[in-house]
Amino acid sequence: MFVPPPLHKGDTLIAIAPSGTLREREKERFEEGLKIWQERGYEIVLEENYEAREGYLAGNDAIRRQALEVAWTNPEYKGIICVRGGYGGARLLENWQWAKINPPKWFIGFSDVTSLLWSLYNENIISLHGPVLTTIAQESQWSIERLFNYIEGEKLPELQGKGWGGKKATGRLLPANLTVATHLLCTPVCPKFNDVILALEDVQEAPYKIDRMITQWRLMGILDKVKGVILGRFSGCDAPESIPSWTVEQVWCDRLQGLEIPIISNLPFGHDGDNACLPVGGKVEIDGETGILSFL
Repeated sequence: MFVPPPLHKGDTLIAIAPSGTLREREKERFEEGLKIWQERGYEIVLEENYEAREGYLAGNDAIRRQALEVAWTNPEYKGIICVRGGYGGARLLENWQWAKINPPKWFIGFSDVTSLLWSLYNENIISLHGPVLTTIAQESQWSIERLFNYIEGEKLPELQGKGWGGKKATGRLLPANLTVATHLLCTPVCPKFNDVILALEDVQEAPYKIDRMITQWRLMGILDKVKGVILGRFSGCDAPESIPSWTVEQVWCDRLQGLEIPIISNLPFGHDGDNACLPVGGKVEIDGETGILSFL
């Protein structure tokens, strides 16, 4: 895997919106996110489509694809930050090929950006599952410092979760939003899952929907291939009070049983809380007994 070189204060990064359009209620958080990067010492260029609107998309596919291409190929930009998630990233990957650049550059986002992160993983390029411009201001100082320290060359400290049992395993970390990732299965964007530690999170999905998606992964045999599973936050994923239901944790316990791999839950990444940055494709070790995720 190719690791982008460390960033330095004074570097210029570009902000793009490859998915959903910026909403009115997000503009204040967007400005706060810009300020966090600027106060760290970075120059942030806003790609002109960041406020575009085509239905729920930040401009049509051609506009967003061109923005992605310019951001990736222009050597002036040392990194790419996504403005927000939403929906639409996968649409850009039809007949898409990443230009060969040396060195590669940091690409930062999560949620719907999963499609682009996975596409870079297939190119053997490490990217960063982490806060977008409209969410970074809601991160704790610990999470923000952790992100900046990593992209500036420091090793990531381990994360502590809840171990569900199983021994240690090492593999390539593959973070994803569960819903987005499920819709990428059996497409050219879907990577091979051998030697993978799968890291999943989601938001606003009822427990039965989580069940349906994980059952699909089981039926496809994917969970028999991975080396381990780590679970982040599943915010807003409660069933309505009037409907009989398992909790999300009960769904995971049921659907992951019998896999005989290490599993860790309650790790601090995902929506609506600390979204600790995770290197997509980075080598990691998980310990199913202690609940520790270590970055190698």
